[in-house]
Formats: sequence, structure tokens, C-alpha cells
Amino acid sequence: MARIVTPTPQSIEEAARILRDGGLVAIPTETVYGLAADARNGTAVAKVFKVKGRPSFNPLIVHVNSVQEASRIAGLSDKERIIAQNFWPGPLTMILKRRSDSGLSDLVTAGLDTVAVRVPTHKTARDLIKACGFPIAAPSANISGSLSPTTPAHVAKSLGDKIDLILADGACKVGLESTVLDCSGEHPLILRPGGISAEEIARILGEEVSYDLGATDTPKSPGQLLKHYAPECAVRLNAIDLEEGEALLAFGSIKFMGMKGGGAASSLPDTMIRNLSESGDLYEAASNLFAMLRDLDKPEHKRIAVMAVPEKGIGIAINDRLKRAASG
Repeated sequence: MARIVTPTPQSIEEAARILRDGGLVAIPTETVYGLAADARNGTAVAKVFKVKGRPSFNPLIVHVNSVQEASRIAGLSDKERIIAQNFWPGPLTMILKRRSDSGLSDLVTAGLDTVAVRVPTHKTARDLIKACGFPIAAPSANISGSLSPTTPAHVAKSLGDKIDLILADGACKVGLESTVLDCSGEHPLILRPGGISAEEIARILGEEVSYDLGATDTPKSPGQLLKHYAPECAVRLNAIDLEEGEALLAFGSIKFMGMKGGGAASSLPDTMIRNLSESGDLYEAASNLFAMLRDLDKPEHKRIAVMAVPEKGIGIAINDRLKRAASG
């Protein structure tokens, strides 16, 4: 069972140290308890998906302490700044345009060019973010598909010894996941209902705010179906050799990987080869997946050939994303 501690300056610093080192900490917020990881650390974020048993890489909400901190990872329009000034800190998540220099792991955004951002109200969460000095990715601290946790006991029952620490600070005040608002279209849309209603936001903006709660293959928010990342290049899975003009997305050793017609895959130019993990580490592979697919997605490449990834643990999620990329 994960150790449960109450928030003190010492325990908050301990939790920050765990997150800096790539660990996972359950934290209280005003909505539900979150499973926190360093949003910049792809390996740590991959652990979140593994621990929660998520079937695929869905976008995660990134928690920061202010509008200023949010602007370091995302662009805010005038409309979004008005909303932020009125509802942050609070139980509202906004879908914002991700900055190219955000430093966030691609796993946090599921390879999308947007990022879900929230400024929590809860003092312990804010103290931890301040102690860390970096944005925190924190989906609900429970096994996917189960009820969201609103007490430390819920977290302990759901996740047991799969995480490093539980910061316990009583029951959550709101007890319902945050409202998720997308302002990137012509009209503001709520993609997930929560503690702040469309009517409340509409009063501030002076325009109608609608709900869009249907399933979609272009998700920007947790709770929606995940859109596959579809490169412009075709993707060929489970490659055991390379055809002329193909780029290689490798996993593990390429010592025995050959080229049809003769030659070795290792002779490819650097621009045509990426290795998810030379050591065969699935967490490292998950961390590198989106960035490396993007690196190889070039018009001069006939296709992206992908070596087999083990169908176990987080490898299941990696293969899910690769299959979606191939079908796109």
C-alpha cells in the first residue's frame, strides 16, 4: 500500500522530490484526487497510463498555479483570458493552443497541438505545484473506468501500492471532475460538464456556450474517444526488413534488420531512422512515440516501417496508437 501522509512543508517537499525523480503522487484537488506526474517527463507520464490501466493514450489535464504559468505552455486568446480571470483558480479546464516551446511531453497531449490546462483552488495542490516549479499532469487517481476518487481511502483502494505516495487532505469539496471548455472554434463548447455550467460562462462572455458531449475521434479532452495520430506517410507495422525509400521506427536492436535487395538498416541516414528504445524499455518507447513518428513523417519518405513492439504492459497502448496511425 502506498504511504499516506498529511500535507506539511516536509511532506510536500517529499512529494515534489518524488515527482522530480519521475515518480507518481496522488494529490487532493477541489474536484477529485489526481494522480500527479511531471508533465515534462514522458517516462513518468507513461507510468500514469500504465497504473491507471488506460486502454490508449488520452489527453491529460495539466495543472499550473496561474494564468502567467499557463501562458508559458499555451497561448491564450482574449476570450480565454477573460474566462481565466473569472474562473481560475477553480474547477474549470480550458483547451488551449499548445506552445511549441512548452516543454510538455507529447504523451500529455496525445500528440495533439492543444493542451488541457487548469489552475486548481486547493491549497495543497497549489503548494505542491509551487514546490515543484513545473507543470503537473494529473488525471483522476483511480483505475480507468472506476468511480473517480474523492477521498484518500478511495485512492488507496483503487491504486494500492502502484504509486509512491498519497497526499491526504480530506474529502474533495467539489467531488466532480472539472468542466472542460473549448474556445478554439467559432463558439465556446463544453466538452465535459463539471462544477461550472455553460450558463455561468455565458454570463461572463456575453455569448452562448453550448455542450458537445458526444463521442468523437478528434478528442481534445479526457472523457472523449482518442483520435489516432495519422501521419501523412503511410505506416507499415511489424516490419522485419526495409523496402527502398522507407524510414525506420525501430524498437530494440537493429543488428539483424536488413534492406530488401541488400544492405543493412543501420546504414540509413540519421534522418530516416529513429529508435523508440534501443534497450527495449517500453516506458522509454512510450515517451518517444509521438515525437519520433513526427520526426519521420516527411514527404520524401515512401513509408514509415515500424518494428514490432511487445504486446504487454504499456506496449499494448503503444501498439494501439501505432495501429491507429497505420489505419489513418
